[in-house]
Amino acid sequence: MIKGIIYKEPGGVDVLTIVEMERPECKDNEVLIKVVASGVNKPDIFQRKGNYNAPAGVVQNILGLEVSGVIEECGKGVARWKVGDQVCALLAGGGYSSCVVVDENHCLPKPANLSFVEAASLPEVIFTVWHNLFQRGGLLNDDRILIHGGSGGIGVAAIQLASIFGHQVYVTAGNDDKCQKCIDLGATVAINYNTEDFEGILKSNKVDVILDSIGGSYFEKNINILRTDGRLIYINAVKGANVQLNIGKIMKERLTISGSTLRNRDAQFKADLANEIERNVWPKIEDGLYKPVIYKSFSYDNVAIAHQLMERGIHFGKIVLEW
Repeated sequence: MIKGIIYKEPGGVDVLTIVEMERPECKDNEVLIKVVASGVNKPDIFQRKGNYNAPAGVVQNILGLEVSGVIEECGKGVARWKVGDQVCALLAGGGYSSCVVVDENHCLPKPANLSFVEAASLPEVIFTVWHNLFQRGGLLNDDRILIHGGSGGIGVAAIQLASIFGHQVYVTAGNDDKCQKCIDLGATVAINYNTEDFEGILKSNKVDVILDSIGGSYFEKNINILRTDGRLIYINAVKGANVQLNIGKIMKERLTISGSTLRNRDAQFKADLANEIERNVWPKIEDGLYKPVIYKSFSYDNVAIAHQLMERGIHFGKIVLEW
């Protein structure tokens, strides 16, 4: 038997319950990981509240999109991994468990210089940032980047990766302390969105790429501060998905607006993305250029406290559960 954190119906943190479950079985192309740590992400909060269901075919009542741990079993068709390997992995759900099964191609080796807690904080944010900022955003050498929400897991990853690869990075964050921490991570300018207007600050010094999870009133401001051939990329729209679009301005400035979700992409897409990340990002981690930022870790039985902390929005970096 293994332990898992389930919820039977959407709701507040009180719906989260720790239970014993049957140990999952590996398919031919899967590995079974004894989980040491599970990352906590905003999509977990959305799903718990009933706003972000898992894709069809994925366990529906167990949250969790990323883990780290040790491989305990390999399916018959597994080629790369062996029992005892230390890995971190991207999941479409089910990560709040003491054991998980996952496609072998969605695993990456745990960097030797990181703890399991640090490694568990990597997959969801690195996969999201690499695909949206680097692949979808098509970064060029001299591109300037604006990242909204610089203090969250996605923001912290995006700041570091963009700056490591030589780009000027601008961010928005909710207070002066968070802004300073963004600058310490590599941001050129950090704008306190509660006291400053990012459009006013950047309108005379425009950017090439914007990574936005806010939507709503940010949309028009984003359009106004993009340079010609700029790219606006959405990974969420917490302040509203319905916006007014000036098609003429899009045409005149040759702007590109796109967005994506990672969770429902097919297995081969995630495998290809993992390969590209291992080639391009893992050496930066192993060299100490990219450093995970852990705000706090909790024992798995304090999952409700971890979710409450995530919802308060005071954290800088990642929140992790330990098993």
